Amino acid sequence: MKNTKIILVFPLLAQALGNTDASASFQTRTLNSGHKRDACDSGGKLCELYGKLNYMQPKLNPSWQTILSDEIQKPYFKDLMKAVDEEYKNHTCFPPKELIFAAFDHCSFDHLKVVIIGQDPYHGIHEANGLCFSVNDAVKIPPSLRNIFRELNDDLGTVFLPTSGNLEHWAKQGVLLLNASLSVRMDNPNSHKHLKWATFTDAVIQKISDEKENIVFLLWGSFAKKKGSKIDRNKHLVLECGHPSPMSANQGKWFGNKHFSQTNEYLKSKGKTGIDWSIIN
Repeated sequence: MKNTKIILVFPLLAQALGNTDASASFQTRTLNSGHKRDACDSGGKLCELYGKLNYMQPKLNPSWQTILSDEIQKPYFKDLMKAVDEEYKNHTCFPPKELIFAAFDHCSFDHLKVVIIGQDPYHGIHEANGLCFSVNDAVKIPPSLRNIFRELNDDLGTVFLPTSGNLEHWAKQGVLLLNASLSVRMDNPNSHKHLKWATFTDAVIQKISDEKENIVFLLWGSFAKKKGSKIDRNKHLVLECGHPSPMSANQGKWFGNKHFSQTNEYLKSKGKTGIDWSIIN
């Protein structure tokens, strides 16, 4: 009977290991408790394999999967995925689990032009969509994003009054909208700061700096400036200013930075197409 049970386990393991569908950005690879028990009763190797599979694993855009393949195999990253899994099981967290890696889904490494660094996702219901500063359609535009749109208008001389704060249009043109932490508990900003997201996103920024050329990094506020401190400024354009939050903007640290026009001028000087900063309502 034990041999029969072992045979029944193998198709489940093959399914877990062989699922390469890239349409979902996040998945949980587990065996249910009954299969876990049978596998562990039948041999230490299967039990060990169950332990390796029993955590959430990212399903990134293929270009990022290649670049970050070594990083996501490191022990800290596996611990991070387990911790995130527990957070989502025990608390209400944002963005929805399938959107945690949305920044990578919408912006491939191959077509990357611009990196904007945020802190952590919006923590209100239905707000976060996995892109920094961005919110879902039909969600009230947050104050920081309103100031971003206002500066964009002033900089480009446009009259542009978006009704949506969804920045997917930017991401699909090669703008990586990367938060330092990719998840958060509801109504509790920076609540996942203690997890190891910072290690992962630091590695992402370093990979971009090392392996790409002529990328524009927009660092808004002291947190983003510190996060981008190791970017190679001989290879890339780094633009810095205050955060677009009302407090910072009202202190004269945001408006007038002209980052949007400077970004496009630089990209065009390198033979690249500029970003269409308008929002599709």
